[in-house]
Amino acid sequence: MNSIHTLDTPSLLLNLNQLENNLNEIRDIAKQNGIEWRPHIKTHKSVNIAKMQLEKGACGITVAKLEEAEVMAAAHISNILIAYPLAQPKKLERLKKLSSQTKVILAIDSFEQAEIVNTIFSGCSEPLEVWIKVNSGLNRCGIEMEEIVELAQKIKTMKPLALTGIFTHAGHSYAASSQEQIEKIAEDEANSVIQSAELCEQAGIPIQHRSVGSTPTFKYGAKIKGITEIRPGNAAFYDMCQVGLGVAETKQCALTVLASVVSKKKDRIIFDTGSKALSLDQGAHGNKSVVGYGRVINHPEITIERLSEEHGVASFKDTLLEMNDTVEIIPNHSCVVANLFEEYIVHRDGEVVERWKVEARGMMK
Repeated sequence: MNSIHTLDTPSLLLNLNQLENNLNEIRDIAKQNGIEWRPHIKTHKSVNIAKMQLEKGACGITVAKLEEAEVMAAAHISNILIAYPLAQPKKLERLKKLSSQTKVILAIDSFEQAEIVNTIFSGCSEPLEVWIKVNSGLNRCGIEMEEIVELAQKIKTMKPLALTGIFTHAGHSYAASSQEQIEKIAEDEANSVIQSAELCEQAGIPIQHRSVGSTPTFKYGAKIKGITEIRPGNAAFYDMCQVGLGVAETKQCALTVLASVVSKKKDRIIFDTGSKALSLDQGAHGNKSVVGYGRVINHPEITIERLSEEHGVASFKDTLLEMNDTVEIIPNHSCVVANLFEEYIVHRDGEVVERWKVEARGMMK
């Protein structure tokens, strides 16, 4: 086995021990609360990691885009929630083909979309399973709660569709300024789903699945009675955004970028990790605790202050780093960084054990 510090840079490193710890924690939280776990794979985009999650008890997976679902299905992964309101006929034709091969669930968030999906899937031998997405405060996709019964009733008249769940995503938790605010968002997130489901059931429409769980909120949402499923994605890796929110500690961050010092000046040090390796993401606007563009492990004297495409420019105070020294950098947003590399270099305690492809990187359609 080789040490990670013998690798060329920049390289995407995955600490297998910490990944396993993070996945085990999510599994245990779901098990303790008697609910299911459907991780979002847009964080890692990896068949190997998705299969690890399923082996540890996940009931299925969540994806953001249809291409991600196709990649995972090609690897014989089933029970896939596409948490995105597909409406383009050419995409729905692809979805129709995919649904004939494996179990998929589609997000519905409007009357218009439901009509289009209904038309495309007319004549299919089996109905397409759909979940309604409700807006719980992110104000992105998602129908408002006061409209959900009407939408559910409309879907129930559509023979090609089978409504079985309601879900939401509290992405605004990434802008929280305190732990108390995260807990309040988690409570609102869960209640938006539970109350929506109750309204549907009062109208005679049973709702089997009630799903929540951004990474900042899933530990709280899992405990709320009436929730049946959590869907954390980033919690597989964590990152500096989560550390800034107080959701994780740096030691829990499983993903790092190996960088080399390419130049050192009297007032700055330059790494070979620019925006193509670390991204320009500094977290949500309300999260003021993210400093710079990633944390250099074991070097608190260094702050990465700016990125160009190939250069990470950092300030320092009395650093011992010199030309060609290597460091590990915890990225601000691991989901974005994973999409920038073709492979994970998987290691245990700094010794390389495997290389895993990032099969769903760049899958945006």
